[in-house]
Amino acid sequence: MATDIKAPTFPESVAEGSVAAWHKKPGDSVERDELIVEIETDKVVLEVLAPEAGVLSEVLAEEGDTVASEQVLGKLGEGAGDKPAAKDEGKADAKSAKQDDAKADAPAAGGGQQHEVKAPTFPESIQEGTVASWNKQVGEAVKRDEVLAEIETDKVVLEVVAPADGALTEIKAEEGSQVTSEQVLAIFAEGAGGEAGTSADAEPAASADDGASDEKVGDKILAPAARKLVAEHDLDVSRIEGTGKGGRILKEDVQRAVKEGSASKSAKASGGAAKAAAAAPAVEGERPEKRVPMSRLRQTIAKRLVQAQQTAAMLTTYNEVDMGAVMDLRAQYKDTFVKTHDVKLGFMGFFVKAASEALKRFPDVNASIDGTDIVYHGYQDIGVAVSTDRGLVVPVLRDTDSMKIADVEKGIVDFGKRARDGKLGIDEMQGGTFTITNGGIFGSLMSTPIINPPQTAILGMHKIQERPMAVNGKVEIRPMMYLAVSYDHRMIDGKDAVQFLVTIKELLEDPARLLLDI
Repeated sequence: MATDIKAPTFPESVAEGSVAAWHKKPGDSVERDELIVEIETDKVVLEVLAPEAGVLSEVLAEEGDTVASEQVLGKLGEGAGDKPAAKDEGKADAKSAKQDDAKADAPAAGGGQQHEVKAPTFPESIQEGTVASWNKQVGEAVKRDEVLAEIETDKVVLEVVAPADGALTEIKAEEGSQVTSEQVLAIFAEGAGGEAGTSADAEPAASADDGASDEKVGDKILAPAARKLVAEHDLDVSRIEGTGKGGRILKEDVQRAVKEGSASKSAKASGGAAKAAAAAPAVEGERPEKRVPMSRLRQTIAKRLVQAQQTAAMLTTYNEVDMGAVMDLRAQYKDTFVKTHDVKLGFMGFFVKAASEALKRFPDVNASIDGTDIVYHGYQDIGVAVSTDRGLVVPVLRDTDSMKIADVEKGIVDFGKRARDGKLGIDEMQGGTFTITNGGIFGSLMSTPIINPPQTAILGMHKIQERPMAVNGKVEIRPMMYLAVSYDHRMIDGKDAVQFLVTIKELLEDPARLLLDI
């Protein structure tokens, strides 16, 4: 008798969800309480577990389908995997037997025990992550603490490392699948690798059947992580040399090709190259297109920016500052500053210190809104927007009022490097009271920055441009910068916002004020 597999009962605030991922296929054996399918709502991802042991006989809601509370998603039949198509029975039995033998022999072959490789413990603010890439495949020998996989959350990329010397014997969460905190990602055997690798090389067909997502393009075999990078950078696979087993192209091979520029499609692709670009399908003719999934970070950025515009009464005020005094100060002391503090003297240190002083004078700008409450902060934690290949991140400098300019510059350099490497911690991007963004480094002359909720204001810096200005009744060419402060009018009055920006302007045009606290 078939058993219905139903969607969970959704909370009152959730009207519907979508099928995020099926972890079992029709014909697969399922144990009681084993994860079968995940339902993604606009708030959380819900797991659907098997109500009893059996075989998944039918899927009624495909991945991507919209489902309602308690809707039937599939059918669970009795048995233990005896319902695959007749032509596949021998193959399935052989594969099952081979998997069982491999699992049984793994500890003995390697002389060590098996471990569950789990996702990291996510902070409270993060509900789930996505398996971005597997750096190692089943049977590939690894060293202790070597990176096995990367988990991408909406804020940072977390690394999963090997618990010991050995090899993966089974991958339970494929690339692109959603995982929760401490979810089992794979099975790892100590001391394994040689036998498993030989088995994987000897029987590529069985490996493919087991769910490994290697893809053959022309005469090249792409690992999953490599295929993703090839699509993102639109590379010619035929020009990439694989260093993996059997000539398989690994993630590191693609990264090397990107760095060297040896596989870019600089000219019109030939017939063979066009076939090799199957990972990034293009429209026929001279109008190429490619489609890549939006990263979780990019999705979160989009959601928060739209949220800010929909919930805040956002307004922007502009002013301009003469950067001559700051530029003269930098020119005079830049060499001494580098020798003393081992970091270059930039503009951001002056802006952070000026903003810290202005925030003390205008506490409303340093406040945040929490529901119907206003939270006034007795400290200044300033976030500095940093652009990376994955998107914009905003690490936070803590207690900037007590920091020296050298400390600010060192902190920003460190944040920038670790942000580009994906090494920033989640706690480093939470809790800011104010944000500074610098579009000037990209050439922006003027822009309207968007508030970073729940903060109530953000300062936008721009390009320094020489312009004719009236100075003491004479026309002089001065290095000018437009400044913009976007603020939440629910919290900050226009008068305070304007005076806040004027204070920053005055402090920058006469930097001695920062030292004299006037």
